[in-house]
Order: sequence, then structure tokens, then C-alpha cells
Amino acid sequence: MLLKKFQRAFSNTRVRYVTQINLKKSIVFLLCLSVISLWILAFYVSNSNHNWLGRGLHSEVQCKLHPSTQSRQFSNRERHKPDGLSNKKAKALLFVETQYKLSQDITSILESNRFKYHTALISDRNLPTLTSYGQGIYSVIIFENLESYIYMDSWNRELLDKYCLEYEVGVIIFTAVREETFYHSQVGDLPLYIHTNLGLRDCELNPYSDLFYLTRPGETVYGYLPGDDWTVFQSNHTTYEPIAFARTSNTEYVNLGYSQLPHTTVLLDHGYIDGIQKVFFGNGFHFWLHNLLFLDSLSYLSHGKLSKSLDRYFLIDIDDIFVGAKGIRMKVQDVEALVKSQETLASQIPGFHFNLGFSGKFYHSGTEEEDDGDDAIIQHANKFWWFPHMWNHMQPHLVSNETVLRSQMVRNRQFAVEHKIPVEKFYAIAPHHSGVYPVHNELYEAWRKAWNIRVTSTEEYPHLRPAFKRRGFVHRNIMVLPRQTCGLFTHTIFMHKYPGGRSKLDTSIHGGELFQAFVNNPINIFMTHLSNYGNDRLALYTFESVVKFLQCWTNLQLKTIPPVELADKYFALYPEEKDPVWHNPCDDKRQLAIWSEEKSCERLPKFLVIGPQKTGTTALYAFLSMHPSIYSNFPSTKTFEEVQFFNGANYYRGIDWYMDYFPLPRNSSTDHVFEKSAMYFDNSQVPHRAHALLPRAKIVTIFIRPSKRAYSWYQHMRAHEDPVALNYSFYEVVTAKEDSPKVVRDLRNRCLSPGMYAQHLQRWLSYYPPYQILILDGDVLKNDPVSVMNKVQRFLKIKPYYDYDKHIKFDSKKGFYCQVMSEGKTKCLGKSKGRVYPPMDSQAQKYLQQYYKSHNIELSRLLDKLGQTPPGWLEEELKEL
Repeated sequence: MLLKKFQRAFSNTRVRYVTQINLKKSIVFLLCLSVISLWILAFYVSNSNHNWLGRGLHSEVQCKLHPSTQSRQFSNRERHKPDGLSNKKAKALLFVETQYKLSQDITSILESNRFKYHTALISDRNLPTLTSYGQGIYSVIIFENLESYIYMDSWNRELLDKYCLEYEVGVIIFTAVREETFYHSQVGDLPLYIHTNLGLRDCELNPYSDLFYLTRPGETVYGYLPGDDWTVFQSNHTTYEPIAFARTSNTEYVNLGYSQLPHTTVLLDHGYIDGIQKVFFGNGFHFWLHNLLFLDSLSYLSHGKLSKSLDRYFLIDIDDIFVGAKGIRMKVQDVEALVKSQETLASQIPGFHFNLGFSGKFYHSGTEEEDDGDDAIIQHANKFWWFPHMWNHMQPHLVSNETVLRSQMVRNRQFAVEHKIPVEKFYAIAPHHSGVYPVHNELYEAWRKAWNIRVTSTEEYPHLRPAFKRRGFVHRNIMVLPRQTCGLFTHTIFMHKYPGGRSKLDTSIHGGELFQAFVNNPINIFMTHLSNYGNDRLALYTFESVVKFLQCWTNLQLKTIPPVELADKYFALYPEEKDPVWHNPCDDKRQLAIWSEEKSCERLPKFLVIGPQKTGTTALYAFLSMHPSIYSNFPSTKTFEEVQFFNGANYYRGIDWYMDYFPLPRNSSTDHVFEKSAMYFDNSQVPHRAHALLPRAKIVTIFIRPSKRAYSWYQHMRAHEDPVALNYSFYEVVTAKEDSPKVVRDLRNRCLSPGMYAQHLQRWLSYYPPYQILILDGDVLKNDPVSVMNKVQRFLKIKPYYDYDKHIKFDSKKGFYCQVMSEGKTKCLGKSKGRVYPPMDSQAQKYLQQYYKSHNIELSRLLDKLGQTPPGWLEEELKEL
């Protein structure tokens, strides 16, 4: 019996020994196989031009919506519903300590959403004006620092609270980053406590709050939240409602009284204590979700005044569908994936189509497989929308001949007809956005004649960066829309070679730049390229993912409509953008690269004489033109020595038209080109337009007694036989009421408005610094022009010095100074200058003295602030008062 037991035990041991040997061999074999497999995988990933792993890229975004989310969201829409008229007037007031990162983030979000705002320093002794004509100016108050709000000057705080209560204005408050850590610290005398400098993770939202509008609660942001400087809030008072929660990111015990529960990071105060609703943020905008919650807070606290519709219209352009180097173009399976992706997106987004751009010359210019891909695109042509580039993908700004450009377009159109490509969308894109902005007029004319184009888009207006400031404009009846990038370019082909790696692209999708473009812009046109749809098909991955993420986290209603409808909707939303603002192409390297070499910024004026009218601007123009280093513009057949570019219809002709009025200086460093247009001074649009194109230009203006200027204008109109001036006395004109005939009121305004010097000068000073503006006394110019011209030469820093004392003298017959010619003869201004008018009647004189009283006082204060000596006539006017 013992022997049998021993044999049985030995046998079992032997079996275990053999089994262990076989097991070890198996493990070694599997390890070797794994190493070989990994080496083969690494080889293909790093060397293959056709990354087979990438072709299987699919969005990993998943939603888990809270069951009660939808019903509560739609029940509270009325509070957030935008009111068109109110929204245009709505404005936020932002209190800041310094212009540091958080305040910059706040203003960039406000600007991205086209919300108006005013910034005030918390250190200012006085609050900005809060009301106007019995109406509240601001719809929401924002503090970048909780302490600034809590410890605000008591008098100012009382005034602010009174304003908020009277006009039902809410307050948004952010907590500042602190070096010291606060534990269970009370916020002022409120029943609210904070704990600072925490690291957090796993954020989720309160699905039962009425604050949400844009944001869709019910999801969780898993993982660590950015930064370890979070502030969390604690209170048991019913006025406070948690909006967002997160958990501590470490195992360290945080004794907040409820450490086992998520901590509140965003808090709504319903105002049960002081009647003022507030939203507290425990961190800034490093966390993407706070962008959404900030917009919802603006909407909620302003009762929809600082809010927008949830509709989001977008178009995905695929540029250069046939243009690309061999090896990176689309194949048949890529086209099939494109069709399938369009079908998937169209099932979720009304009207969705990919919009394909083509240059016919490059059709069938790839490998055999890629040429088959071109054929597959043509076979599916009717499923897509299409738009033309140039036939040979040329940059239009390089061609100044409109006929050549048009022939290229006609050839591309013939290609479309031959291949049955539908091109009825009246939309086109210029290669590299060349010629769209800066404007190349030949391109616009060729588009109109060859294609009847009505819409285009560019990322260059007014500049590429920052993206949130891109705008639209209309030129020659073609609507130009802002175009957005999406993180994909011609060189972003494979995921493993994406700059910054997949995590960077996913960051843009999951709350980052691409996601925020949808959130902030009601209308988007996204630029993509052929190469983004072959290879790893990064574009399909990107847009399918961002659409899912938007559906998870927002209530946005995504839609796609054709380009013309899109443009009509854009300019219905932003009608003020129809008028372009021309900028100096030489100040932007990107724009200079797509500007014709035949054009030169040296032909733009170095200084402007801006008026106002009837102050002596024509005499100044004549004296300036005598200087050997100063060149005026060429005369106009309609407006004589004045171009009148910035103030009227000529502005829409573009800067090419403007530059054609100026000579090319012989020496750009010493010669000065200038323009004189006396109607510039009091036109509200001119300072902005002039500064955009000529930011470094010097500005010269002339002031005379405003009543004298008004009377001179009236007599000027009588001399030109204006029927109103002939039939109404000067007094009747300047005292005309609002129920007077329009023609009388128009003449009244032209007499009176330019003399409101302080008001118009302040507008110019909001764009140009004081050292770029010279104010001349018109009386001194008339009586002692030599001293004035010497002053102008010093201001312009012109060399060589010109001795005006030898070149101008008083002409007793004319009654003013004239240019000295050869043999002592003089050349004077025309008959219309220097007229002697009958004296102004005393009744009109007294009226105007009283009318301009406040304006003259304001001018005196402004000149004193600028450190400029007031003109003699102004001192006399103030003495008489």
C-alpha cells in the first residue's frame, strides 16, 4: 500500500514537471512571437505610405444622456430666448484688476460671440456711467476676481447693487489664482464657504438646473481637470444651487463636511438673500466646459439679451479635389468612405453635403489607383455640391489681365460640363485665397462674367489671426464670408504624423478650437483638402467626432444650406459687415504675399488734411503743394483737388482705385504724398477707415470760430445757387426744427455739425494718438501763413526745409496770401476763394454763440488735456461767455 502511494505520488510529480517544462516553452514561444509582431507593426507604421491602421479610424465619442435632460431644457427656453433688438443694444460690464490672462480670455469669448462690452478697472474711484435716458446700459456685470467684488468700495458697491436690483442685472464672478490655500473660508458675510488650490477630476453637471441653454447636461468629463488651483464652494443655504461638480483628484482627505460627495465648482446664487442673481466660477477657461457655462450664464443672467440662437449653419469645403501629389490622393475606397460619411452626417444634419472644389487640369494626374479614385468621384458627382477653383490652380493676383483670368475660368467650366459636374451654387474659391483679400478687382470681374459668382470665402479678412476676429464683407456684389481652418492642412495626412500627435487633434475636437468654432460662430465654412480624405481620412474622423461631441454636450441645432443662402443668412445676422474696411497689405506678410507686385504701398499718402470745410483747407493745400518734397494726389474730374475716398461711394472701389490717384515718390524716405478732403473731419466712418489703411499717417485739421465757419458754408451754398440757401435766411436755417422740410434740416446740419470740434476730434483721437494729429488755427493761417507752414514742416519732419517767407506774399487786391512766381508775380486761388460776405445778423450770432457754448468749453478741456495751446478765437469765445 505504501509503495502504491509512493508510485502514485512520483507519477504525479513527473507529470507536473513535464507540464512545467512545456508551459515554459510555450511562454517563451509566445514572447518571441509577440516581439516579432510588434517589430513588424512598428515597421509598417513608420514606413508605409498607406497606413492601414489609420484607415480604420472611427470616432470614439459616446453619449450617455440623462433621462430628464431634454424635457427640462426645452421647458426653460423662454428665459434664454434672444430678442433681436435687445441683443443689438445689450452690453456687458467687465471689472478687472489688470489686463492679465483671465480678463483676456473673457474678452476674447465676448468678442468671439459679437457681444458688446466695456472694461473698467476696479481701482477706479468712480463707476462707469450705468444708465442713459432712464435705461440700463449693461445687461450683465462680470468680475474677474471674487475679492474685487466682495471688498469693493462700499459706495460703489451700493450703487452697483441698486442698479442690478432696479434693472434685474445679474453678476458673474470668477475666483482668482492664489498662492495661499484657504480652507473652509467664508466669502465676505455670505453663507458661502470656499476651499482653494485643489486638484479635481471627473466633472459633471446638475441636470435639473434652469441655467443651461447652450450646454446639455447629463455627460461626465472623465479624467483630471486642468490645473491644481481650483476653488470649490460649500453652502447649505437654499439660495445656492450647484451647477457643476467634480471630485478631488487624489486620495488625500479633504474635510469639507461632505468629502465623500462631489465638490461644487460652479455655483448659481438665485438671489434669495440680496435679490441679485450671481454665478460663481471656481476656475477660469483652461477647462473647456467653462466656455459653455459662461455663455449660458450670460444668457441666463441677462434674460436672453446676451444670447444667440442655437442654430448653427456650417459648410465643409474640400479644396483641390483633383489636385495633389501622387501617393496622397483619394482612391476608390476613399471615395466610397466619403459617400458613406456624407450619408451618415446627412441623417443627423439637415441638408448636409460635402462641397467639392475642382481645378480640371489635374484630373487623372495621380497613380492608376488614384485616377480610378478620380473616376469614382465623377461617378458620384451628383451626390455632392461643387465649386470651381482656377483651371490650372493659378493664383489670380499674379495676373492683371481680366481676360486671361476669365479664359481660365471658362476652361474649367467646360470641364464641368463635359464631366456632368453640377456647378449651380454660384460659389467659388481662389487658390490660396489669392485676390479675394487684398482685393484684386480683375478676379471679381472675371468671376462675375464667367461664373456669375455671388459668394466666396477667405480666412484672410481682416487678418488670419486671431481666428475669432475674421469677418465678412461685400465687394462688387460678391459676398465674402469668413472661412475657418479645422486643424487639417494639405500636409496632415497620417494620424501618427499629425503635429502634436492624436491627442492634439482630439483636444481640438473635444472642447478645443474646432469645437469652440461651432459654439461661437452661428455660421462656419471649414476649409479642408483632398489629402485629408485619402490616406488616414483624418477629415472624416475629425468631423464625425466633433459632430458627436457637439450632440453630447450642447443643444446646438446643426444645419447645412447652400452657399448663397448661407451668405444671405450671414449678412442678415451681421448687416454692418457688408461695408468692407480696407487694411494696409504691407502690414501683413501673408496678405503682402498674395498682393500684386505691380502695386506699392509707397503710393499711399503719408498725411491727410481732413478739414473741416470752409476753414482754409484749400489754401493749406496750395501752400503744401509748393514744397519740393510734398506731392498731392492727382485731381479728380468730379471733386477737383479732393479724392474723397474714405467718406463716400469711392471707398467701395477699393484701394487699387485710391492708389491710382497718387504718384510714386521719387524717394520714399524723404518725399511725402498727401491727400486733402475737407469732408473727412466730421464723417463718423472716416477715422476708422483711415486708420485701418493708414495707421501711421499724420493728420492735419484746421479750426476757426464755429459760427464763422457755419456762416461761410451758408454763403458758399448761396454762391452755388442752392435753392434752400436762396430761399431761407441764415437764421431760419440754423434754427430749423425737426418738423422743418428735410432739405432745410440737411443744410442746417452741414452748417452746424462740423463746428462741433471736440466731438469729432475725440473720434479721431480714439484711433490716432495725439502726436499724430496737428490742429491749426485758421485765423493764423490766413494772417500769418509762413509761421503756420513752418509749424507744419516741423510736425511732418520734412527735409529739406522750405523757406515759405520767400515764396508767398500778401496780395492786396485778393485780400489774402498767394504764391510768388517769377518776376514777382503772384499765383492766387480762384475767384470762389476769399469772398467778402455781408455781416452775420446779430440774432443768428447770439443764437450760435449759445449753441456752441458747450462744444467750445469741451474743446478747451480737450486741448488742455492734450497739452495744446487753444487758438486765439477760442479764448475770445470763452471770455465772452
